[in-house]
Amino acid sequence: MNILKLLVFGMVLFLDYCIAAPKNCQEENQRLKSQVRTLENRVMAQKVLIQQIRENKQQSETDDFFVDLEGRTDYADCAQAYNDGNMRSGVYRIRPLDSPTEFQVYCDMSDGGGWTVIQRRSDGSETFERAWSFYKNGFGNMQSSNGEFWLGNDKLHYLTSQGSYDLRVNLGDFDGEQRVANYEKFQVGDEQSAYQLSFGKFSGTAGDSLAGSYHPEVQWWASHNGMKFSTYDRDNDRFEGNCAKEDKGGWWFNRCHSANLNGFYYQGPYTGKTDNGIVWYTWHGWWYSIKNVVMKIRPADFEPNIV
Repeated sequence: MNILKLLVFGMVLFLDYCIAAPKNCQEENQRLKSQVRTLENRVMAQKVLIQQIRENKQQSETDDFFVDLEGRTDYADCAQAYNDGNMRSGVYRIRPLDSPTEFQVYCDMSDGGGWTVIQRRSDGSETFERAWSFYKNGFGNMQSSNGEFWLGNDKLHYLTSQGSYDLRVNLGDFDGEQRVANYEKFQVGDEQSAYQLSFGKFSGTAGDSLAGSYHPEVQWWASHNGMKFSTYDRDNDRFEGNCAKEDKGGWWFNRCHSANLNGFYYQGPYTGKTDNGIVWYTWHGWWYSIKNVVMKIRPADFEPNIV
């Protein structure tokens, strides 16, 4: 581009010269015009090449992330895909037993493999303060390896109704520490039940915030077991107000929560009228917002094929 500008500038000077001495300038004028056209064509070709390189790079990144199953779509979950030899984490198409259609999920093939990711928080790039229909169908950016999303409550129901599933919650704070919470028999009901949540025994290092078992006197209002799902436009909690509206996200609220992984994304410690951050009470309390969250499920009887 700089060469082209210099050539054009030189042509202007030359034309000024030609005005003063017109007899010998016509041939040189044509030569300069031809050089300008040649350079313009080169610049255009370089622009096209640069755009093609960018598009190929983007396509390559997408191809690496989306796992091509060569037309097969009958996996019921990521565990089946893993045991069929697909050991690369990425976006897969699955179809649970009672689902009317196939749909995309992110499969985490690390950590023992076979995990279907149902939620991810990483950087606050997605708002989780959304209406019932968004949580029903799912939202966010699943296509990026670090994108934030909610899989969708209908899909959660189809997945967890086809057998016994374990839930694993991976949590990370702004100091680089990591904790985990595991729950057996994780299940989400259908929309008629308002996607009622149920789960069993806890294990892990983050503490049992989901069941509120950290103190028997608060469990009646802090436990999320048996709770219906609530959003700001569909209030199903046990609180006289609207927990979803106060706490900036849809969740299985009680009165209101000791765990809220769909809250507002703060940078660690925060203040507010309500404890509306990404909260896991038994690790960092109500007034610290977690940095990273991944919720993922896998069949309880999962055994990896060893080849």
